[in-house]
Amino acid sequence: MKNYKPKKRLPARAYIDGVLKGDRVILSRAITIIESNLESDKSLAKEIVQEILPNSGKSIRIGITGVPGVGKSTFIEVFGLHLVKLGHKVAILSIDPSSQRSRGSILGDKTRMDELSVLQEAYIRPSASGDTLGGVSNKTGETMLLCEAAGYDVILIETVGVGQSETAVHGMTDFFLLLMLAGAGDELQGIKKGIMEMADMVVINKADGDNITMSKLAKRQYQNALHIFPASESGWTPVASTASAIKNIGISNVWNEILNFKKLVDENGYFIKNRNHQQIKWMYNNINEELKHLFYGSANIKSELSELEKDIVTSKISPVKAAQQIIKEFKNSFKHS
Repeated sequence: MKNYKPKKRLPARAYIDGVLKGDRVILSRAITIIESNLESDKSLAKEIVQEILPNSGKSIRIGITGVPGVGKSTFIEVFGLHLVKLGHKVAILSIDPSSQRSRGSILGDKTRMDELSVLQEAYIRPSASGDTLGGVSNKTGETMLLCEAAGYDVILIETVGVGQSETAVHGMTDFFLLLMLAGAGDELQGIKKGIMEMADMVVINKADGDNITMSKLAKRQYQNALHIFPASESGWTPVASTASAIKNIGISNVWNEILNFKKLVDENGYFIKNRNHQQIKWMYNNINEELKHLFYGSANIKSELSELEKDIVTSKISPVKAAQQIIKEFKNSFKHS
């Protein structure tokens, strides 16, 4: 396999100025640097993020998830088109599942959003999830900041599907939208309680034609289920609604509910409080990532782990004792450095 050679990099200032001017080509190249695992790109990425930081944060960040087949891409395109018509600039960060064998990624959302992808007011960035827990790229936060600095005032983050990734996305967004289908048997089937508890709004999609009656029934069931959960710290009461992305029905209502939420959390101070909490949590997440890379990137640790694996499978040492031993050696390496 040939060694990957990155495209020639520009000075940091060129990326910073380009992003702030809303240059989509430069924005894409800057995000590529943010996502890069090359050591040569890491310091450049940090400089770019640090410089654009004062110009970020001026958006509403919306997480969107749903069961497979719910029509997320169609919903997001129609929702995005609606926002553009209202005068907004929309960035869509779509987290694609990466193959754990080939490390490849589908990256197909641009091809599924034909109408939206050609608009200057919209920016779609598919991103491979890599090996980050739950399928959420650990660079999504930085990508979001760059998009905000480029002038996008609505950020939509689409997750892989119902799973662990939702917790990560919920932790970096302001509003969490759960898309569901009606007529799939038990309406609450396949939805974990934790995901329902995170939802600020449940939208029953594909509520058209023969599915309208079932969709209305599902809406009532979800609304009842949402009322069972403890009250949110935000003071917001989660709502259930119906929509048809294909027929463009109920889309404006979704946005109106998001605006109602934003008005409430602005007035009661929760919006800023939540953003501040997310920033601090983000710092700890980055500390964890840096420590993990430091540990597994050590040549001595790699060699020792290889030997410990052999000792574990031959029962010479227990997994717990092996872990304690390798951590002790890692800590000692700093004492002697």
